[in-house]
Amino acid sequence: MVNSATDSVTAGTDTSASQIPGIPVLEEDPYSLENLSDPYPFMNRLRAAGPAAWLKQYGVPAFGRDAEVREILEDYRTFISGAGVGSVNIHHNPPLRQPGILEVDPPLHTRMRSAMDGVITPRRLRPRRKDFATYAKTVIDEILSTADGEFDAARLAEQYVLRVFGDAVGIPREGRAENLIVQGAANFATFGPQNEIAKRWIEESAGTYDWVLANCAREVLDPSGMGAQLWEFADSGEISPEEATLLVRALLSAGLDTTIFAITNTLNTLARHPEQYAKVHADPRLVRFAIDESFRLESPFYAFYRTTSKDTVLSGVEIPAETKVLVFPGSANRDEGKWGDDADVYRFDRDSSGHLTFGMGIHQCVGQPISRMEMDAFLSAFVTRIARLEPTGPSERLIHTTLQSYAKVPLKAHAA
Repeated sequence: MVNSATDSVTAGTDTSASQIPGIPVLEEDPYSLENLSDPYPFMNRLRAAGPAAWLKQYGVPAFGRDAEVREILEDYRTFISGAGVGSVNIHHNPPLRQPGILEVDPPLHTRMRSAMDGVITPRRLRPRRKDFATYAKTVIDEILSTADGEFDAARLAEQYVLRVFGDAVGIPREGRAENLIVQGAANFATFGPQNEIAKRWIEESAGTYDWVLANCAREVLDPSGMGAQLWEFADSGEISPEEATLLVRALLSAGLDTTIFAITNTLNTLARHPEQYAKVHADPRLVRFAIDESFRLESPFYAFYRTTSKDTVLSGVEIPAETKVLVFPGSANRDEGKWGDDADVYRFDRDSSGHLTFGMGIHQCVGQPISRMEMDAFLSAFVTRIARLEPTGPSERLIHTTLQSYAKVPLKAHAA
């Protein structure tokens, strides 16, 4: 894996757009090792530049403020996903991977989304929370059974989510750890430029895509899982069998990778804000607020693309049709104009519910309900059992072109 800030970077993207006049030009590369290792200074500079900035290296306008990012995500007719959420316009060029629900527009998106929404409902999800909470207790018991209570939050999050979410989808347990994590990272690596970092994630995933698709097949899935429930929509003719396979794959992306990173980010943040951890330990009902503030402050997503379907104007910026636009939701989540002068401070007594980590509009993350349930079950158990959490060393940043998290977070748990 490309986990540390020691790997060289080369960059490239598929764009032929002419520079948009009237907006500042940024010479720097948001996908450089320096920026991926510590993305927030770049985000500050992007927001300070104005409503938009022209990234000279990639030939695209970039947006990092809340108002513009929010409008782009909500206006699905003007800023479409069907041309690809990466730098390649798949209307005119071969896609880097088979497009799924993230890269289709209505009416196809409406049909596929309806099937996903039919599976991820409160009624269907509610019985699964008990299994989530039971396994959360198991992994926390394992931490507390060690002599020193030390653990790596990144590995703990992987262990928990691979088990509970994999079981919920109904894919076989054997092979999950070897295939799902690296395939998810490779999938998201297609969202950005195909530099050396992205290529390494993709190369490391060789063979895993076939494993994932094979284990999304109907005959392999547990009949009680969400994957099999998606196949019921193929039985009724609401979606095709090919779409059912793609949706099971999309379900894995929706509730697995980003949930692992969100749990890792939340534990890392709470450990480095002991006064905030003390509050949530004293009252575990605050967990959902702590989670939302972590989503806001440490979004698991760095950047992705939309494409204009027509000539448009956004905050005074004239954008021609067929233009790729690059949005930074993690930057929007730290916009001082939206969140105040302390936007870069972790404080979960603020209302963080308007963050853009899950997107907005029709493409808002379909897996959000189950991701939140996974996190709530785990962290509610964790803060109840663990009185104090402390770092035992520096966190090691995960180096990825689309995802934001940590490859290693060494912590120590003190039992209640």
